Formats: sequence, C-alpha cells, structure tokens
Amino acid sequence: MVLSDVDDMDKQPVSEPLARNIDALMQRRRREFADESLTRKFAAQIADFTGSVWSVLIHAVLFGTWIIVNLGLVPLVAPWDPTLVVLAMIASVEAIFLTTFVLMNQRRQARIEDDRAELTLQISLLAEHETTKLAQLTMAIARQLGVPLPPGPETEDLTQEVAPDTILDEIERKRPE
Repeated sequence: MVLSDVDDMDKQPVSEPLARNIDALMQRRRREFADESLTRKFAAQIADFTGSVWSVLIHAVLFGTWIIVNLGLVPLVAPWDPTLVVLAMIASVEAIFLTTFVLMNQRRQARIEDDRAELTLQISLLAEHETTKLAQLTMAIARQLGVPLPPGPETEDLTQEVAPDTILDEIERKRPE
C-alpha cells in the first residue's frame, strides 16, 4: 500500500452543505478574479513573482554578472560601469517599482481579508442570534413541561440577545491606552 493510498482512506467526504459552501466560495473567488482590473491582476502577478525564488535567482545572476564584469574579472568583456553607479541606479528604480507593486497587492489582499472578516462576523452574529432563539425556545419548553432549569445567572444569560455595539463599546472602554 502506497502512502497516498493511506491518506485517501483517511479522508472523509464533506457534508453536502459544506461542499455547497466551498463551491460557492470558489465560484465567487473566480468571479472576483475575473472582475479585477488588468492593472490589479498585473500588479498581483509582479508581486507574486517578486516574492519567489526565481526572482532571487534572476537578480543574483544579473547583478552578479554585472558586478563581476564591471570589476574587470572577465578578461574578454570590457567594463561599462566600473563604479557600479548605473547598477545602483537601476536597482533603486527597480526597488521603487517593485515596492509599489507589492503595496498595491497588499492593499488588494487587505481588501479581501476585510471582506472575509466581515463575512465571518455576519455569520457569527447570525449563529449567535439563532443560538439565543434556540435557548429561549428550550427554556420555554422546559418551563411548560415543568423541567427544572439549572440554577445560576448563566442560564438566563443564554437567552439574552447580543448587542454588537455594546460589546465593541465595552472593548474600547477597557482597551489599555
């Protein structure tokens, strides 16, 4: 038995609702990528390449060759930039452009993360609301049937609606300066 066969045996199929949600999210990602402007796609590709090993290797070869040749270490090629000022200027201009592309990509990623955080918050608030309603219903059924409820304030707290603004205000109030 091959190791990948063992891995495949350990995998359980996901539930239908989860599979549906994953498909919906993947479709949305494809749609959002298709709707992005050409400049954003270009900036993302440049930033992705810049953060790759290939970028490091290409720069090492190009800049290394430039330096070796211009230090006069290659006898058949005459140095054209013996003070390496042109190389420094090229590297500086490239750094400006690459930094701009990386910042554009970071802004794009931050926007995506903000959207995901907003979605997570909305789902959490919806789940909290539904859980509160279920607790209220369960307690009403228990009271109707004469089933004793667990003592303590936590039981009643389960039936209280969560007010996000109040929670955010309390967090802000208690946040150290």
